[in-house]
Amino acid sequence: MISNNYKGFIYLLHPTPELWTLVLPHRTQILYIADISFITTYLDMKPGARVIESGTGSGSFSHSIARTIAPTGKLFSFEYHLERATLAKQEFQDHGLGDMIQLEHRDVCKNGFGLVDTVNAVFLDLPAPWEAIESAKAAFKQHRTGKICTFSPCIEQVARTVTALNDHEFVEITMYECLIRSHGVIPLHKIDFSEALEEAKLNALAGVTNTRKRKLLEGVEEETDADGLSTAVETLLVSKTPEEARGHTSYLTFATFLPAIQESVEMPLVTKETVVEVIKEVEATK
Repeated sequence: MISNNYKGFIYLLHPTPELWTLVLPHRTQILYIADISFITTYLDMKPGARVIESGTGSGSFSHSIARTIAPTGKLFSFEYHLERATLAKQEFQDHGLGDMIQLEHRDVCKNGFGLVDTVNAVFLDLPAPWEAIESAKAAFKQHRTGKICTFSPCIEQVARTVTALNDHEFVEITMYECLIRSHGVIPLHKIDFSEALEEAKLNALAGVTNTRKRKLLEGVEEETDADGLSTAVETLLVSKTPEEARGHTSYLTFATFLPAIQESVEMPLVTKETVVEVIKEVEATK
């Protein structure tokens, strides 16, 4: 569409959770795409899933979960801070997610989730996630496998959470850290050792620099050969990563909830008459 001053154009983008994550009002630390995509995949979220999220915070992850579990899924979101809960609930209503996201102002560490045999996955972004593990276990569908993830910035929190997960018989406990590492691609001239040595001797005698190599490293395009073939066929593309990998937000601890095993197995009822009939059949075969 044309801008208001008629001097340019404005591109209108369809709203997505990714765009909302970039522009939302930050009430708390939020999750970004790298962590969101990893958690969503590992917790096996899909259309129709029922998920617990605590705490809601700025609602960044809530929007991504809602899109993933739509149209028949349900997100139970919990936030212990009243003002944040009120603002997030209004945003969900404004964005048409009010029916899919059930937001409750609640301290789950003290009062639990109030859900039993209900959800497929649990995500905990809490200062003390280990205090909510017991209630989370009860909230899982008890006869189906479930996944849980905790988002903790400190390794001490991870240690206490792992202890709680072990105490409540969760399995496959694993911790991950998402780091962003960029790869720069540069072209290098293909040359063997003997050729490189000979070229170095010639350059030393002539007192010139290897301008061709410099151009390649600077990304300057070379002229084509007389035959119309580019000298790019003599180059090799390599990738280079920075020495430092930035992007740490928090540690992601995952675990698996195993379904309950029925302890009592009903045995067929054996009566006196049945025993007598079996004895007669055995004697008749002698």
